[in-house]
Amino acid sequence: MQTKLTLSIDKKVIEKAKEFASRSNRSLSDIIETYLEKITDKELEDVDNELSKLIGVIELPQDFDEKKEIRRILSEKHL
Repeated sequence: MQTKLTLSIDKKVIEKAKEFASRSNRSLSDIIETYLEKITDKELEDVDNELSKLIGVIELPQDFDEKKEIRRILSEKHL
């Protein structure tokens, strides 16, 4: 059963998400639904628990920009 959901999200985030959805030939609703399914999936919780054990294992440079690196990886993946 489909139902409507109203969210308050930063305008820039919405614009980026719409562009991503367009490039992916998917609706924004579909992308958000898929994301919500994944983060609420029990199997994913188990993976997250395993990954959380790795926190602190790797030493990153002081000036490491996680968001910049994620954007770089995603842009390479989706080009």
